[in-house]
Amino acid sequence: MGINLSGRSFLKLLDFTPEEMRYLLDLSADFKRMKRCGTPHRYLEGKNIVLLFEKTSTRTRCAFEVAGMDLGMGVTYLDPGSSQMGKKESISDTAKVLGRMYDGIEFRGFSQEHVEELAKSSGVPVWNGLTDSFHPTQILADLLTIEEKFGGLKGVRFTFMGDARNNMGNSLMVGCAKMGLHFTACAPAELFPDEKLVEECRRIAKKTGGSIRLTDDVAVGAGGADVIYTDVWVSLGEPDDVWEQRISLLKRYQVNRKVMNFAAPGALFMHCLPSFHDLNTTIGQSISERFGIDEMEVTDEVFNSKASVVFDEAENRMHTIKAVMYATLK
Repeated sequence: MGINLSGRSFLKLLDFTPEEMRYLLDLSADFKRMKRCGTPHRYLEGKNIVLLFEKTSTRTRCAFEVAGMDLGMGVTYLDPGSSQMGKKESISDTAKVLGRMYDGIEFRGFSQEHVEELAKSSGVPVWNGLTDSFHPTQILADLLTIEEKFGGLKGVRFTFMGDARNNMGNSLMVGCAKMGLHFTACAPAELFPDEKLVEECRRIAKKTGGSIRLTDDVAVGAGGADVIYTDVWVSLGEPDDVWEQRISLLKRYQVNRKVMNFAAPGALFMHCLPSFHDLNTTIGQSISERFGIDEMEVTDEVFNSKASVVFDEAENRMHTIKAVMYATLK
């Protein structure tokens, strides 16, 4: 029997089987070929979607908007100041209203509970564009990128460096477990992922041929890795006063030339973006002035090296999001 995701929401990768994720990745690759060949694919003409953003974004918004328009849909964007959700109107009531007007809802914000409530109450597919707990559309794009570069996913040795208990650490661990990669979280012990999620991922990985490992040793964590992945040290929405503590904890986990030399020959560098690899941002300048560091989670040398596939990942957000929307709305 074929895979059918019609009417499903896309809230976290734990909700999907490896076979369903394989279907979405293959569909993403098909859409990418069509996009690059200029083949029209307005398969969802006449449908409308709404994008709800509590947290601002470049890649997520643009990926959803372009993907939606390529599929022939009408797209409405509501920024943090354009909706009454959670202020004058409950999440549940907002969901019920939007579900009567739109065929699908994207949510990017803080609480995983909010996106779950939208899905429960709206009656239409809801897609998680990021919460504090999970970032599933990013992980599909990352997996597609790895597969494009290595020709497959199973057995790839993947290391995440940094705050491993954040939404990216959580989601990458789940995605790797589901698809049979060997995942390592390389971080200070106090920034390891939640123990219950680790155990759940280990149970999944046991079935798929993957593995889960936690270490605070940079040489061990990066040693022999096919992929070195990192993320910003302070996420959008976190208080400004955490910078000093986070820099102190994570500065030895910066991805630099030494770290990449620990990795396997031909290893990739990956990052979900934005990245503080230079002083060409206001935040980068501010942190440099306050703490005397000019590069944070990754050096500019690595970010702009031949190993870096960060812009391939960014493009693949569009193709994988298109696949998710098509699969759940067709």
